[in-house]
Amino acid sequence: MNRKHILLFCISLLCAFTSLKAQQTEIANQTETITVTDTVQQKTKYGLRVGLDISKPIRSLLDNRYSGFEVVGDFRFSERFYVAAEIGNETKDTFEPNLNFSTSGSYAKVGVDFNAYNNWFGLNNAITAGLRYGFSTFKQELLAYRVYTTLDATFVNAINTVPTEYTGLTAHWAEFILGIKTEVLNNVYVSVTLQLKNKLSEDTPENFDNLYIPGFHRVNDFSEFGVGFGYNVSYLIPIFRK
Repeated sequence: MNRKHILLFCISLLCAFTSLKAQQTEIANQTETITVTDTVQQKTKYGLRVGLDISKPIRSLLDNRYSGFEVVGDFRFSERFYVAAEIGNETKDTFEPNLNFSTSGSYAKVGVDFNAYNNWFGLNNAITAGLRYGFSTFKQELLAYRVYTTLDATFVNAINTVPTEYTGLTAHWAEFILGIKTEVLNNVYVSVTLQLKNKLSEDTPENFDNLYIPGFHRVNDFSEFGVGFGYNVSYLIPIFRK
């Protein structure tokens, strides 16, 4: 009798275990898979970035024949593109063996930059390529010069020191810019730019060619091209995120 009870108990225990196991399997099969979705979306700061080209004040301190400043700015209007502009003023005294003159004036450049750099989350660095239209209004003051004679292809020893001023001069050019921009502190950026310029047109004084144009820099008789560089420090004023 005891054996029978023990056998029934074992059979009942086995059936209960089998039933429990089956229920656990069924519950596991019916359990819905919960997917955790990150609801925090990556948002990028959009705003107005304003700064200075500090290479010009530094040059003004080191070179007593030059003074200048330039304000730079850009505004991001899409994921990759920025509207950009630069406004500045320069004065440059040039002393050459047969010619001394002073150039002074203001200039403005406006265009678009494209950011080719893919940032990591939270970073706002940039490697940019851009185009500019440049315009300058300036004056030239001829301080002293020697007269060149075509008869013997030499300069006359006598120096003319009567200053002559040419005002209301203008120049236009196109500019291609390559730049690297890094956020060194929150909303504070440092950037380096290389500028390749192509002169489109200029007003030239009578009997005197422009050798320096504010914003375009050095002018050569044998080429319409020029180069420049900038070292900018700027601050981003955040307006919105998206």
